[in-house]
Order: sequence, then C-alpha cells, then structure tokens
Amino acid sequence: MANITEKTDHGLMLRVRIAPNSSSCSINGIFTDAKGLDYLKISVNAVPEKGKANKELIAFLAKFLRLAKSRFQIISGETDRFKRVFIEAAGEEIFEIEKKLNGKA
Repeated sequence: MANITEKTDHGLMLRVRIAPNSSSCSINGIFTDAKGLDYLKISVNAVPEKGKANKELIAFLAKFLRLAKSRFQIISGETDRFKRVFIEAAGEEIFEIEKKLNGKA
C-alpha cells in the first residue's frame, strides 16, 4: 500500500502529482519520486494557468471523496506538479478517506 497521506490534528495531508491539460479527470496510480515519497497521480482537463488546474483538482477530489470543496486547501505546490493538499476531516472519516484514496491508487 502506498503512503500518500499523513494524518494531522485536523485531517489529512495528501501528496499529489498533477498532470494538467489531460483528456479526462482521473486517478492514475502512484508516482514515487527520487526521495522515495509516494504521490497520487491525478490528471485534470484544465490548463496550468491562473490556478485553473488547481481549482479543477480540488473540484475533482471533492467529488471523488464526496466532501465539500471548502474542506480542501493546497498547502504547497501552487505552481508545481507536486502538491500537498490538506483535507479537513476527523475521526472515522479520516479512515474512510484513506480507504477510498488507497483503493483507487
């Protein structure tokens, strides 16, 4: 099982490698960088300009996880393919989110 999330006091930190300007929005497995960190590979339709790809990433994750978009925040990587996305969650919900993400990865 890939280690793409980190638990925090208020939710989960998700590592994502985004592929903008794709033909469809989808999860495409796991990418491991040179340091050995795992990232969830996600393709989005939007182009990487003026935050369009970031907005679509948040919308895609919100729909996939069935959570409000307001519960997601890009913590780092605003202009990079490698991003850290915070997902506000608590208790059993964290387990359910990890289960969905790892099941798709």
